[in-house]
Amino acid sequence: MQTAYVLVSPCKDEAKYIEKTLHSVAQQTVKPAQWVIVDDGSRDDSMAIVAQYQTRMPFIKVVHRETGARAVGPGVIQAFNAGLAAVDAAHDFICKFDVDLELPERYFEIMLERMAADPRLGTFSGKPWYHNRAGRLVPELCGDESSVGMIKFYRRSAFDAIGGFVVENGWDMLDGHMARWHGWRAGSRDEADTRFLHLRAMGSSQKSLRHGRARHGEAQWRIGTHPLFFAAAAVNRLKEPPLVLGTLWFTTGYLRAALTGTPRLGDEDFIRFLRRYQLRALRTGKREAAEWAFQERAHDLARGGIPEAARGADLTA
Repeated sequence: MQTAYVLVSPCKDEAKYIEKTLHSVAQQTVKPAQWVIVDDGSRDDSMAIVAQYQTRMPFIKVVHRETGARAVGPGVIQAFNAGLAAVDAAHDFICKFDVDLELPERYFEIMLERMAADPRLGTFSGKPWYHNRAGRLVPELCGDESSVGMIKFYRRSAFDAIGGFVVENGWDMLDGHMARWHGWRAGSRDEADTRFLHLRAMGSSQKSLRHGRARHGEAQWRIGTHPLFFAAAAVNRLKEPPLVLGTLWFTTGYLRAALTGTPRLGDEDFIRFLRRYQLRALRTGKREAAEWAFQERAHDLARGGIPEAARGADLTA
């Protein structure tokens, strides 16, 4: 079984959380070949904490990048790409790994086992849970159709096939669909042995939770989400606090992007493929629809029925 994996972690002012993440990686049953932590202009004690762990974790490599304010979406991928360029350890797998997580000890061992069991599995993850305002541990709303954004574990050949992550808002929704477009499976599962703790609520790391929800709605527009699927997603948001306001912010982001003509990330062929998956997901659920989309696309690629120009989405369109 191939076991060489690398972690790449953008980091900006994460002193509140990073020590728990460092401890989690130190306790993994299978350690990374390298962990590149990108100091994205931190002004707190983040890097001092990392330095305390480097002697016992010699696989940590720090890359310094001077930037301004925290910038999720495009900014985090720019930082990730700086770290990716600094990787100098041989590896078969790569993980975009946030430094506000606590993992079970066998997390990466299990990821490697899943990859070994399915050679067409391109990207996979467990599911994040977090403590709500009442202190109760609850799951974040994350679909089964892709690995989750804070810990995207990729087979390197699949990551290269999709051309890496786009430097745009929506990168962490687009990539799973792009994996299937190129003939790879993508997914995540909520299972006890790969369930992990997200120390900060998803979508709240830049300006506010309100900004994060609106940004997520805009990302749905950018990847080409079907209006019916978006409506269902908005209703589903009523399950996650802030119930009504969160859904309103989410919907505002989508409508504002639509009304202002915000560019899509994929071409017409890719958006058609995405929407076929989404409409099926409304009937059967995301997990079944994702497998159906994978099988359909794999069949088309195998028979050569897709024009060469349409085999990869034009991500700059």
